[in-house]
Amino acid sequence: MPATTANTTLSLILPVLDEAATLEATLTALAPLRRRGVEVIVVDGGSRDDSAALAAPLCSRVLHSPAGRARQMNHGAAAARGDTLLFLHADTRLPEDAEAHVARALAAGRCWGRFDIRLEGHSRLLPVIARAMNLRSRLTGIATGDQALFMTREAFGAVGGFPDQPLMEDIEISRRLKRRSPPACLRQRVTSSGRRWDSEGPWRTVWRMWRLRLRYWRGVAPEALAREYRHVR
Repeated sequence: MPATTANTTLSLILPVLDEAATLEATLTALAPLRRRGVEVIVVDGGSRDDSAALAAPLCSRVLHSPAGRARQMNHGAAAARGDTLLFLHADTRLPEDAEAHVARALAAGRCWGRFDIRLEGHSRLLPVIARAMNLRSRLTGIATGDQALFMTREAFGAVGGFPDQPLMEDIEISRRLKRRSPPACLRQRVTSSGRRWDSEGPWRTVWRMWRLRLRYWRGVAPEALAREYRHVR
């Protein structure tokens, strides 16, 4: 396993919980970035499958933290050595040369950003859903974790990291980061699993997510929303 050097500029942080089915493929796809000096940190939230063991030979470090995506990502960020942080879901693949795209975006004066997304799955509606997600993000300046959020370490610290809440942590950090700069909305696409839409149906899933977001914007506590969302990580 290649050593991570002190001058690493980009750190990838993957929060995982029982992701053995997809994690190995995700980390294997990141091998070229690791060879180019990118640090890859997996933060396990107490998996009961083989996630941590599978990750160990395929990443720079495996860390352990209490479960909760926000807590896991904050834990990884605190240990990361890079000047730039990128938060990646375990079922999402980055585009080729992702680190170069991120570096150019931040060099242009933005302090944070995200990629466009492509959803991979069985439903014929997934391309439409992905286009709607990308358009909504451009219009609102709000990004979701599926889009591989990245930011400077300085910006991450300035907004206090991810809020310690069980849901909508990506929405909330986007709101805070928007006060520092508009997001860099990269046209290069990450590829994320459409399993959520495939398993529960696209229209039902879209309706539920919009309903949750609307209630969050209206001030409903994320803890209350999380009790309605069965797949919180």
